[in-house]
Amino acid sequence: MYRQGMLIWERPEPPNRPVPAPLSRDRIVQAAIQLADADGLDAVSLRKVATALDVRPMRLYGYIASKEELLDLMVDAAHAGIRPVGDGWREVLRSLAEATRHAAHEHEWLADLLGGRPQLGPHALASGETVVAALGDVDLDDVMPMVAAVNAYVIGAVRREIAERRAERATGMDERRWQASLGPYLERTFATGRFPALATVVRDAAHLDADHTFRIGLDFLLDGIEARIARS
Repeated sequence: MYRQGMLIWERPEPPNRPVPAPLSRDRIVQAAIQLADADGLDAVSLRKVATALDVRPMRLYGYIASKEELLDLMVDAAHAGIRPVGDGWREVLRSLAEATRHAAHEHEWLADLLGGRPQLGPHALASGETVVAALGDVDLDDVMPMVAAVNAYVIGAVRREIAERRAERATGMDERRWQASLGPYLERTFATGRFPALATVVRDAAHLDADHTFRIGLDFLLDGIEARIARS
């Protein structure tokens, strides 16, 4: 039963009792993740999760009070795979970025739920503890802005990448075919001479894949952080 004022992380589960279909928060969350992985967040509701688990929807309310709590638990379950490692702040922040990106690629719905207020589930807190501990030599006032900058970069990058995946599925055109379809239009537009800087970049710059683009952008960010630390 829901206890007023207790967050989902603190609220105990109902006691086990003999029933035809055993239930737990973990089973509920895993069923919800499977639905979201297959069909996105629109496929997740307490009723649909109950159907997947072959139980009545009211049974779920003994474990989870709302869909919002279910989404919080799903995000925290995804954070179980985000375990930054490395020696020194730069390696740990890079590891955080790479692990978060990997989790979002594995669970596309995660990209829609990252950001906003901090995640306070046990797995998210464990990840945050690892990162902040690695920043022990950094000025205390710089710690959270540094982490926020990396998280903001990752969230923006993965949302763009996931949007590209979704567009590819919706149109049936991968990035190369999409670019080829727009090629004649861009050639006509650039031939007007109105966009010389863009024309030079599009024609002459290296066209990197998503992995290289992500890592180079992350290097730009980490280089800037390193330069600021050196100045202070």
